[in-house]
Amino acid sequence: MKPVKVGICGLGTVGSGTFNVLHRNADEISRRAGRRITVEQIGSRRDNPGCDTKGTQVTRDIFDVATNPEIDIVVELIGGYDIARELVMTAIENGKHVVTANKALIAVHGNEIFEAAQRHNVMVAFEASVAGGIPVIKAIREGLSANNIEWLAGIINGTGNFILTEMRDKGRDFADVLAEAQALGYAEADPTFDVEGIDAAHKLTILASIAFGIPLQFDKAYTEGISAITPADVEYAEELGYRIKHLGISRRTEQGIELRVHPTMIPTSTLLANVNGVMNAVLVDGDAVGQTLYYGAGAGAEPTASAVVADIVDVVRTLTADRDNRVPHLAFQPSELSDLPILPMSDTETGFYLRLQAAEKPGVLASITKILGDNGINIEAIVQKETAEEQVPVILLTQRVKEQKMDEAITAIEALDDIIGQVTRIRVEHLQG
Repeated sequence: MKPVKVGICGLGTVGSGTFNVLHRNADEISRRAGRRITVEQIGSRRDNPGCDTKGTQVTRDIFDVATNPEIDIVVELIGGYDIARELVMTAIENGKHVVTANKALIAVHGNEIFEAAQRHNVMVAFEASVAGGIPVIKAIREGLSANNIEWLAGIINGTGNFILTEMRDKGRDFADVLAEAQALGYAEADPTFDVEGIDAAHKLTILASIAFGIPLQFDKAYTEGISAITPADVEYAEELGYRIKHLGISRRTEQGIELRVHPTMIPTSTLLANVNGVMNAVLVDGDAVGQTLYYGAGAGAEPTASAVVADIVDVVRTLTADRDNRVPHLAFQPSELSDLPILPMSDTETGFYLRLQAAEKPGVLASITKILGDNGINIEAIVQKETAEEQVPVILLTQRVKEQKMDEAITAIEALDDIIGQVTRIRVEHLQG
């Protein structure tokens, strides 16, 4: 069989890693795919000294790759929204299969892209868009296809996990660790996407669509960052038997699908609580299999290239299959996607950790507990720290309650004369089946 010709667009960290893996492991990859895979053309604004492209055609116009009649598979590794979307749509309209690592592109424009791919009878593969080298999309879409997925929760941004790990292990504050993460190359100069949960929300949107068979709905994802977490919060969580992680959580309920990214306290005994540094992990709960954990490197040149090349191999294996016999992009055939709504955050139910500063005087704690009780909120634990100051920190753990009820309770607590400043809250999950 004639070789399958690949065009790589973008020669940055992942692009160079993909090129190198395809060349280094060419024989083994060909054995797995059943035919030779060659890099026919590269589209990149600049060369990368990390890979030797001699003998490979290089163009500075990435759209040359998308329209090249010799190319079978276009690999989009430029990132971003607009140009990447135009490139992918051009490739599809020219009958090219597409492989991408671009989570933002899939989360925001995936519905449109998959519809176009269906019309033009091509495939769009995107394993590398979530959790780098961890094959979690394939696991949920194919390996767990016998299951009703109940919920999933993941550490799907290594930067945030590195920051929280350093805060816990060394007692450092957020700003200090963020500066180190930027120096180490884990965080961008503008770290907003990482530390405010936007990057994780892109990935969670994709996972939720595959798990529950719903259209991609990034605009309905709730996001909250970790910049307000203090060393005191990390320390109190440990004392109470919990650990703070920046989680993406999606759960099926009778009312709809939860889709949320926020700091979360989870018991230290859980698997996710012990995922540290820049590593990623996704915990999936299915009705037949129970809980399964997918752990590994969530970023980096070759871990992500591993997923990109695996997608190329998958595309090559199914080139001769008609579209109705291929694995659907979102695990379910387009006609079988559900219209289950995404729940607003106000209807989501979790436990809560509350930290507040109160005046050191009798009756303050009673006033707080009365407000919680009046809102139907049950208290699981109370810690009041002794201090010589006129203000004392009070820490409370609550049982599960709707977010709206907690919003109302916190507003009432902050209105008390003896409460200083705002109440800090972190949601609590036990990640039980």
